[in-house]
Amino acid sequence: MSKLFSKPWRSRTLIVVTSLFLVLFTNTSFFKHVVDVYPLTWVNGVMIASLGVVLLAVQVIVFTLLGSRYLLKPLLITIVLISSLVSYFMNTYDIVVDTHMIQNVLETNMSESMDLLSIQQIAYFFLLGVVPSIFIYRLKIEVLPLKASIIDKTKTIAIALGVVIVIIFAFSKFYTSFFREHKPLRLYTNPTFYLYSIGQYIHQSFSHEITGLQAIGEDARIIKKNEDRKLVILVVGEAVRADHFSLNGYGRETTPLLKKEDIINFSQFTSSGTETAVSVPCMFSCYGREGYDKDIALHTENVLDVLQRAGANILWRDNNSDSKGVALRVAYEDFKTPEKNTICDTECRDEGMLVGLQEYIKAHPKGDIVIVLHQMGNHGPAYYKRYPKEFEKYTPVCRTNQLEQCSKEEITNGYDNALLYTDYFLSKVISLLKENDEGFKTAMFYLSDHGESLGENGLYLHGFPYAIAPDAQKHVPAVMWFGKQFAVNKGELKRLSSHPYTHDYLFHTLLGFMEVNSSVYHSELDILHGLR
Repeated sequence: MSKLFSKPWRSRTLIVVTSLFLVLFTNTSFFKHVVDVYPLTWVNGVMIASLGVVLLAVQVIVFTLLGSRYLLKPLLITIVLISSLVSYFMNTYDIVVDTHMIQNVLETNMSESMDLLSIQQIAYFFLLGVVPSIFIYRLKIEVLPLKASIIDKTKTIAIALGVVIVIIFAFSKFYTSFFREHKPLRLYTNPTFYLYSIGQYIHQSFSHEITGLQAIGEDARIIKKNEDRKLVILVVGEAVRADHFSLNGYGRETTPLLKKEDIINFSQFTSSGTETAVSVPCMFSCYGREGYDKDIALHTENVLDVLQRAGANILWRDNNSDSKGVALRVAYEDFKTPEKNTICDTECRDEGMLVGLQEYIKAHPKGDIVIVLHQMGNHGPAYYKRYPKEFEKYTPVCRTNQLEQCSKEEITNGYDNALLYTDYFLSKVISLLKENDEGFKTAMFYLSDHGESLGENGLYLHGFPYAIAPDAQKHVPAVMWFGKQFAVNKGELKRLSSHPYTHDYLFHTLLGFMEVNSSVYHSELDILHGLR
């Protein structure tokens, strides 16, 4: 034993050993919850073991970045001591240490702390905290020159990062399911999640949040050339990729009903993000993808506010998660539950958002009307749930949200069946608009919030960083339909429909649809400019 303390250790050796100790002895709760989701089999055992290696590598990266010549030992000792207590509370009370829990700990008085004290807690703290801390304290750390230390750190991080990348890509189906469908499991990783939560808590405590609401387009007015009213329905799709729309040349007929309509199909439309939480608020904002910032956009009016100020009646109906802050100041209806949505089986259907719309239209005898329908669409990975049974044209279908259990064909079949239902839903939207052709200038604009990966190059679902995300997650379908009274040069618009467009055009195109005059409107970003 004395030899361990007589010879100096490399910093990276101490980091790896400490990380391994934390993975093996303070993550019991994490692995228990993982096994609850992925019952132990030979295959699942390999996957779970890979999780341990990834967690080890991530900790090595974090400790290497945070540790320095004089801070490494105090850092590791502090983490080991805290992790021992976190392990106790997670194992005993099945809690996770998030920002709210950290606030509770900081606000807990001595009396409350003593109520939680137990022999078992002391044992955890001593065996998993104090003993390894003494070991770390007694070790001698080899002191390297600055240049050699930087090179050593760089090599360590590169190797650990390489291990993470190789494992995730080698077991991509498993990690797709783990990261997308089982997010709560990550909350049990010790110490990575509580370190993340501490960072979040500090940021929330000391950052200056934006307050108030920035008004835009205060001069917005609808140009009244005549008394004809406009009725526009904007359908926001979910997770639909352009190359699976048969209108764009896909081998399967996934849009047979749209094909029968006089629509304009935009074949080169690009999303502003690869996930709903980014794409939806960004596409309705005035900033565009390059200038978009979540906090700024949340505290700035969007195109619906401008349209409402101009005099239009606005209604948002949602069968997805929510509007991501877009519809906070307009009429909003949640259609995710049977209490509101009258068309539900295994889940509530997009078609239910059309029920009662005619009554809404009749109840607004004055002013233009803009209706936004936010679909559940092709939300993955449980594509088989996204459509009624009668739309199951392509079989066999993947009937689980754990994509690692399905073949590429089964996943694609379920996805394409969901597209058939979206095609049906859009045809129903057009039918509703046709019923109002005599009293309104009617139009529909459909576009998806982002695309979806279906296993290409080992990638699934969406949400990859935009800069490296595949085209399948960014190239989205977009379709326009116009009623008989809506004067637009369809021939020229069809000619332009193969030009590249992005979500940045939505803000200004909606203003163009409704003929709104405002200083916030930019004609160069209006798809309909010069075509009316």
